Amino acid sequence: MLVSTKGRYALRVMLELAQSDSTVYMPLPLIAEKQGISEKYLESIISVLSKAGLVDGLRGKGGGYRLNRPAADYSVGQILRLTEGSLAPVTCLESEENPCPRAGQCTTLPMWEKLDALINDYLDSVSLSDLLAQTDGQRI
Repeated sequence: MLVSTKGRYALRVMLELAQSDSTVYMPLPLIAEKQGISEKYLESIISVLSKAGLVDGLRGKGGGYRLNRPAADYSVGQILRLTEGSLAPVTCLESEENPCPRAGQCTTLPMWEKLDALINDYLDSVSLSDLLAQTDGQRI
């Protein structure tokens, strides 16, 4: 599993919004400036987050983006699966049904399945608020 810049930037954007006043919409140019992300690339990321219902967007004067629930309610796994598509360590585990013709006799498959479960369970156990807490000197 290799997390792309899209996934890493999505986490940074969500953390930026989690640190801001939840009653105020943060303009896209401000998010881009604070995170050092181009506005064009940020638009594509925020669009995915918005369509999935993770953030609320408001157009016009005073518009921008904000989280629509507490930071503790967002898991890193949820955000990364949304932006990355899959967190599977091998391609044969990327879909519900294993398409590999060797799956029935694959002696490594149980190991990959366990690793996949460990990755997903761990990332689902870490919330945005956990990440913010570790920046305050606490470790997750």
